Amino acid sequence: MPMPTPVRFTPLSGPAIAAHLDDLARLRIGVFREFPYLYDGSEAYERKYLNAYVESLRSIVVLVHQDDELIGASTGLPLSEGGEEFPQPFSRAGHDVSRIFYCGESVLDPRHRGRGIYRHLFAARESHARGLGFGMCTFCCVQRAPDHPLRPAGYAPLVAVWRHFGYREQPDLFTHYTWKDIDQPESSAKIMRFWTKPLAADAAS
Repeated sequence: MPMPTPVRFTPLSGPAIAAHLDDLARLRIGVFREFPYLYDGSEAYERKYLNAYVESLRSIVVLVHQDDELIGASTGLPLSEGGEEFPQPFSRAGHDVSRIFYCGESVLDPRHRGRGIYRHLFAARESHARGLGFGMCTFCCVQRAPDHPLRPAGYAPLVAVWRHFGYREQPDLFTHYTWKDIDQPESSAKIMRFWTKPLAADAAS
């Protein structure tokens, strides 16, 4: 069996991201249809959402290509430059939002999982945030009921992986975000719980 072609990582910031919005939109829509997000997305909405990364000069999008195919991506930008749903829980809890970097998502084609790509994406965002002087990274994940009807048999959340990468769940930090599930006629708000990781200035990625 032939070995897979090595993947190529390309970090981009700000306006340089614009040329890749269509490919990013298609990848996000495909991956986020899976449980637990069950996202019934559109390319028009995706372009609007991703435009925040184009407009931010401190954003990062790490593209992962195998040959000419986009197989993965990871995004991040200052928490203060994302939607208002994300900084508000930190402000209410007394955190300095200007010191926090928001890790939007890491998406990877299922065919390429288990190759160590996910770790590289997390490390790239943290290195970018550390270089900009941020003191903390955070991301949030959707909360689904254990008995959700679309939960696949044997589904295992990435909790152990996130903990291994140094992130800790923050039960008191959560927000709500709205999208349409693939099995529902209308959009609805979901609870999103935050995980955080302090960044030491001299820490290795």
